[in-house]
Amino acid sequence: MSDQSSDRFQTETALVLFSGGQDSATCLAWALQRFARVEMLGFDYGQRHLIELECRANLLDGIKALRTDWAAKLGQSHTLEIPTLAEISDTALTRDVAITMGQDGLPNTFVPGRNLVFLTFAAALAYRRGISHIVGGMCETDYSGYPDCRDETIKALQTALNLGMSKAFELHTPLMWLDKASTWKLAGQLGGAGLVDLICEHSHTCYLGERGARHAWGYGCAECPACALRAKGWKQYAEQRG
Repeated sequence: MSDQSSDRFQTETALVLFSGGQDSATCLAWALQRFARVEMLGFDYGQRHLIELECRANLLDGIKALRTDWAAKLGQSHTLEIPTLAEISDTALTRDVAITMGQDGLPNTFVPGRNLVFLTFAAALAYRRGISHIVGGMCETDYSGYPDCRDETIKALQTALNLGMSKAFELHTPLMWLDKASTWKLAGQLGGAGLVDLICEHSHTCYLGERGARHAWGYGCAECPACALRAKGWKQYAEQRG
């Protein structure tokens, strides 16, 4: 869903899907800027780049040091294990296979139903904790064509969740219409150069889980689709900054 006036959120709590990646770290900052309290949720689903979850600690430490007002808003960080997602899927994110394009035009990094499962689990947790706002980094402007990242999908799922749980959840997707360069720019607008540097250094995007080589845009293999998008966005962002 698109951004709205933040005034009505200032006394409310949000649950952010926080994987440890660039997009989710930016969404976390977006939520901290708007909500009175923010909790986080990550998923261990047997992904090859499980190291992303380990990156969350450094990101959170950096955010706390960067903004004391944000530090005061940070609530509990949750992790849910859903290994069944890897067991029933056959993808390059959950198997040690080469990343290729499928006959359907989607890369084999697409995990069918992943975001639908993530948001459903998030809503179940939010239900228990009395939270009505859920924030995710889904985007259909600069992505790999995943159908569960589309705005239409998120809107339909919000309707289904509200009907199925008899609640009034709001699914927020602040990156939905942003390309990666604009996502870097948003991080700068939210937390200045300090947040951009933090995300660059400590977030993880690479599908292969590579943390060896340090590039201008951060760590990664520099070849997988996720690294390519991140690198391209960084280059455009750096050029715009001059």
